[in-house]
Amino acid sequence: MNATDSNAQSRRNWPTLLADNARTGGNGQLHTRSPEKAAWQFRAASALRSSPILVDGLLYVASDSGSVYAIDAVAGVAKWKFDAGGQVHSTPSLSGDMVLFGCDDGKVYALDRYSGKKLWETASQDEVWSSAVVRDGVVFFGSADGKVYAADAESGHQKWSKDLGGRIYSTPYASEHTLVVGCGNGKIYSLAIGSGKILWETPTGNGIDSSPAVADKLVLIGSEDFFIYALDVDNGEVRWKFETGLGIASSPAVSGDLAVVGSKDGHLYAFETRTGQLRWKIELAEVVTAPALIADGAVCIQAGGLFALDPNNGKTLWRAALGASIQSVPIVTRDAIYVASLSGEIYALR
Repeated sequence: MNATDSNAQSRRNWPTLLADNARTGGNGQLHTRSPEKAAWQFRAASALRSSPILVDGLLYVASDSGSVYAIDAVAGVAKWKFDAGGQVHSTPSLSGDMVLFGCDDGKVYALDRYSGKKLWETASQDEVWSSAVVRDGVVFFGSADGKVYAADAESGHQKWSKDLGGRIYSTPYASEHTLVVGCGNGKIYSLAIGSGKILWETPTGNGIDSSPAVADKLVLIGSEDFFIYALDVDNGEVRWKFETGLGIASSPAVSGDLAVVGSKDGHLYAFETRTGQLRWKIELAEVVTAPALIADGAVCIQAGGLFALDPNNGKTLWRAALGASIQSVPIVTRDAIYVASLSGEIYALR
C-alpha cells in the first residue's frame, strides 16, 4: 500500500503535507475542541518551518538546523535524530518504512523510520523545499534549480527530470497519470507522470510557491499575483479565479465543497470549491503564509498563534497564543493537537 495515497491510512495517521496527496487537511478526524493544556513540550535545535507528520505514534519533525527528529507522540521523547547536510524547510513524507525529506543541500534523503538510518539520497542542483510525493513506487519532488525530479522509491535512482525554467518550491500533486505543480516562473504545469512531458501549462501573473490541491476535477492553487486559481485538471483552463489583497504562498486545503486558503494580506478566505463564490474571509494576522487544514467542525491554521474557526462563517471558536509559523501546519487527531513553532518548540495540546 502506498501510504501517501491511502485515504484510510490518512485518517489514522498523517503521512505527508496536509495529511494526504489531495491536500484534504485531515478531514474525517473528530471534532476539534479548545485544548486545555500542553501535555508535553519538546525543544528542537532551531526554528521549525516545515510541518510535522505523524505515523503509528511517532512524530517526524525537521528543523532549520538540518536535524530531523522522531518523537514519541505520547511521551514527547526523541527516539532518534538525523543530521542532514543543510537546513530543512521541506515537510517530511512517508513511504512504507521510509521517511523522505528535501534539504537545502540540494538532496532528498530517505531514512528508515524506525532507526533514522539513511537508506539513500538523491541530488538536485539547488535547495529542495518541495515535499516528496510518492506514487506507485516513484518519488516526485521539485527543486530551486527549476526541475521536477522522479526517482525510484527503493533506491533513489533518478528516472527522469524536467526543467520548467523557474524555481520550484511547490509540492506536486500526483494522480495516476499526471503531476500538477506550480513554478517560480508564474506557470502551473501538468506533466506526464511516467516521462515528465508537459501536457499543459497555464500562466499566472507572478511566481508560484503554493502547492496545488485537486478536487472535483479542479486544480486549486495560489499565485504571488494576488489570485487564487481554479483550473480544469484535464486541460488547464481557468474555471474561476479570485483576487486577494496580496500574494498567496499558502497552499489550499479542500474538504467537499469547501476550499480554504490564506493570503499575505493577512486574511483567510473560504470558497465554494466548484464556483469560487466567497463564503467568508477573516483577518488573522499581518501575513498568512501557512496552509490551513479542515477538520470535522473546524478550520485550523497557525497565524500569529493557533486558531480554530467555524467552517460555516469563519468565526473564531478558540485560539491558543502559541505556534507562530511561516509555513507549518498543525496535526489534529483524536487525542491531541500537535504544533511546531518558529521558536523551535513542538507541543502536544490536549
